[in-house]
Amino acid sequence: MKLLLAIISNDDSSAVQSALTKNGFQVTKLATTGGFLMAGNTTFISGVQDDKVDEAIEIIGKHSSKRTQIVPSASTMDVGMYSSFPVEVTVGGATIFVLNVDRFEKL
Repeated sequence: MKLLLAIISNDDSSAVQSALTKNGFQVTKLATTGGFLMAGNTTFISGVQDDKVDEAIEIIGKHSSKRTQIVPSASTMDVGMYSSFPVEVTVGGATIFVLNVDRFEKL
């Protein structure tokens, strides 16, 4: 058995959750915040049988889209002044961790 931790953009959260549960995966949903953009994310936790891991990852990937977003960025000038300018960054998609489970009990 494996433990999947999938960090998803809030924009894709509903579609990912619906697709996973429709395909028989039980998930726990946590509201999380990313450290770089300080934007809302959703982290899904799911216990998955070894032979179903690739299927779960495929479902998550299919319903998690990458997109670009303009965010403000600050830089310092030599005289101690700050200048703000927009920077385009890629957001969305999914970050997935697959961990081994030594023991699983459902009480």
